[in-house]
Amino acid sequence: MIRTKCIILPPSAGDGLRISVMSRHTLNDGVTPDPRIWPSSYDLWLKDVAPPDAIVGKYYRGEITFDQYYNLYQAHLRKDHIAVIVQTIARYALHKRITFLCIDWMPVMCHRTQLAYECLYYEPTLHIQNF
Repeated sequence: MIRTKCIILPPSAGDGLRISVMSRHTLNDGVTPDPRIWPSSYDLWLKDVAPPDAIVGKYYRGEITFDQYYNLYQAHLRKDHIAVIVQTIARYALHKRITFLCIDWMPVMCHRTQLAYECLYYEPTLHIQNF
């Protein structure tokens, strides 16, 4: 099972392996550590499966639509070396619960949900639960 959740929410017994899928744990300036995120907030930090900064920047500056952002992120996830990581996570999630963590409160239009569904692409029997 794969869950998705805001990294600020406290860990719960049902989270399993908590994986941060954020490119950084800083405030918007990109330098100052986000005081809400501690190393104890997650078990593993996989920056490689986070959206590249260039894609995120274009989206937040309004240079691309959400659909374009989605497509660019999906292309990133399907690059050979990234796809291997996603496939490994998906296989792991067949037997153990994992939770993808990101700073966004709502899973709608969040890359952690897209990543979960990318895992489903490789392992169609996975169950996904968004929080």
